[in-house]
Amino acid sequence: MTLHQKPNTLPTDSFWMPFTANRQFKKAPRLFASAEGMHYTTVDGRKVIDGSAGLWCVNAGHGRRQIATAVERQLMNLDFAPSFNMGHPLAFDFAERLAEIAPKGIDRIFFTNSGSESVDTALKIALAYQRAAGQAARTRLIGRERGYHGVGFGGMSVGGMVANRRAFATHLPGVDHIRHTHDLARNAFAKDLPEHGADLAEDLQRAVDLCGADNIAACIVEPIAASTGCLVPPKGYLKRLREICDKHGILLIFDEVICGFGRTGKAFGAQSFEVTPDIMTMAKGLTNAAIPMGAVAFKDKIYQTVTEATPGAAVEFFHGYTYSGHPVACAAGLAALDIYKKEGLFERAAALSAPFLDAVFSLRDVGGITDIRGYGMIAAFDLAPAEKPGQRGYQTMIEIFEAGVLTRVIGDTVLVAPPFIVEDRHIDQMATTLRKVLTRH
Repeated sequence: MTLHQKPNTLPTDSFWMPFTANRQFKKAPRLFASAEGMHYTTVDGRKVIDGSAGLWCVNAGHGRRQIATAVERQLMNLDFAPSFNMGHPLAFDFAERLAEIAPKGIDRIFFTNSGSESVDTALKIALAYQRAAGQAARTRLIGRERGYHGVGFGGMSVGGMVANRRAFATHLPGVDHIRHTHDLARNAFAKDLPEHGADLAEDLQRAVDLCGADNIAACIVEPIAASTGCLVPPKGYLKRLREICDKHGILLIFDEVICGFGRTGKAFGAQSFEVTPDIMTMAKGLTNAAIPMGAVAFKDKIYQTVTEATPGAAVEFFHGYTYSGHPVACAAGLAALDIYKKEGLFERAAALSAPFLDAVFSLRDVGGITDIRGYGMIAAFDLAPAEKPGQRGYQTMIEIFEAGVLTRVIGDTVLVAPPFIVEDRHIDQMATTLRKVLTRH
């Protein structure tokens, strides 16, 4: 049996789906058969506008022939090469290209396979640097409430998504959290940067006062906390975090897995908000999601400190993955960067931001919407909850999908973040569909 023979039926029950209510999904599967441009096509032939860029990762739209050709060519030329004591030119080329678009001074690259791996790698790099710099006591890590940093034990520990943390009782020791920046009382329906909340950065100073600056290795935040519902940083907040980190010798890590590759209107959120971190994670749009891949970018000072502290020809950093810098992933990534540059997609995202946000914020008058937030090409709106938290959000997401638009839902928050090839007609269709579905309730 194939999926195409019996639409919306599963050929097997073997697959345990991630972040999914499996029993509920398998009673009424939502299955895609193909994708091109701005649309998915379901197994029963319906076209669905991709209003979430897959999972915030297909920034250049679906079915990019240039990436497919590069992948096919690379598979036939060099399908795999070990990166432990060996290498291949594409990894070095790709690292150089990434350094060119990264914030100034962030020019060293370590390759991973996902955002989760990028975060755990970034945390290890921070610890390795502090130890190599003669500050081995700096082992504490500071995360943020409602932060999402993947599903590795490191990322889960510094993350602040409540459900993710409750599901697993084991966390890294020596982790503290500062408050999130969502201030509904002062910043409701804030478009772009909220006016209030820069003072929340002082939580980091309080952590320093409590734990001692000499014990803290790094602080990790998302420029925009996306997975928790698009929490845009208040004006001055990230700059104040940077000042506190500089004052106390703490490394500042930006998790750019979602914000990176144009989502904020520039290559990275760090550039949009004019704050340069010491370490930066990336994934998702890195290859336009065609091949799984992640990376960590960091300052040369960190690389030099760690490598120079290691004697002789010994391994400087005991960390890595079988597929670090995989040649096929590098080929996909280089092709994606070519598309971003040739088509000016980061600049296009910046230009599209205003009409996109206007369309989402036009829903403000719809009953049941309690807040709307957005920046660049990502927006979210909160729904008044039903009897059980998340019940209304999930049902709304299903109804929006059945009406022809794919969105992402977190609890009772619906997120919209389309590819940068989106056109005015797609934006209008998404807004019309959202209004139609939401006014039913």
